[in-house]
Amino acid sequence: MAKLAIVTGSGQGIGEGIAHRLAKDGYAIAVADINDTTAAKVAQDLQNEGYSAKAYHVDVAHRDEVFALVDAATNDLGELAVYVNNAGIAFIDSFVDSDPEDVERLLDVNLKGTYWGIQAAGKKFKEQAHGGRIVNAASLAGYEASALQSAYSASKFGIRGLTQSAAKEFAKDKITVNAYNPGIVRTKMRDAIDKKTAAIKHETIQKQQEDCLSEIAIGREATPADVAEVVAWFVSPGAGYITGQSLQVDGGMRFH
Repeated sequence: MAKLAIVTGSGQGIGEGIAHRLAKDGYAIAVADINDTTAAKVAQDLQNEGYSAKAYHVDVAHRDEVFALVDAATNDLGELAVYVNNAGIAFIDSFVDSDPEDVERLLDVNLKGTYWGIQAAGKKFKEQAHGGRIVNAASLAGYEASALQSAYSASKFGIRGLTQSAAKEFAKDKITVNAYNPGIVRTKMRDAIDKKTAAIKHETIQKQQEDCLSEIAIGREATPADVAEVVAWFVSPGAGYITGQSLQVDGGMRFH
């Protein structure tokens, strides 16, 4: 069996890009998503291209589902080599108007979901005793918090903390833990963010997008493929000495 990469939230957007990129490097891909339709499509697309892939349903907010995902995927596709905690959600609202249910759901998915993913993958890697790679989705908003994204920013700061803590604990087991921090990536989630932000600011979506673009030194938004290249490097042999790091993938929006 091929080496296995589990990618959560890979039914679309950045996760889909990561799934395709890792498949090119020879990984069997567990396409894990809460949306069964999109996950099945991505898995079928990968199979049509000659890669080994299978779709799995998971809501990463639920610990038991995350652990079941790891067990099912390793039983079906082989020994776990890479676990990518890509699944995440966002909402836009002012701090004082943010709905408690929206806040709780976001923290359950983004922060707790990443915690459960690290926990499940770490346990499996320790059982296998061959090391492994865990890669987490943080964000530029986890370096410099964004207005109108209080809960999202908090979750991404937290993910950077989880990345460092897990990296320190797992290093002795030859398990590396790193994070990627995208800036503006054109996905359906980004479209929704721009639409709501523009409405709150009483400006056009075009103006909102132009303002964001003006902050990017390279002069263009990222694509899912740009982010996927960073993930592919984190799990490559060349990055075996890198752990606990959070790498910005933002085209030069912020410099730290």
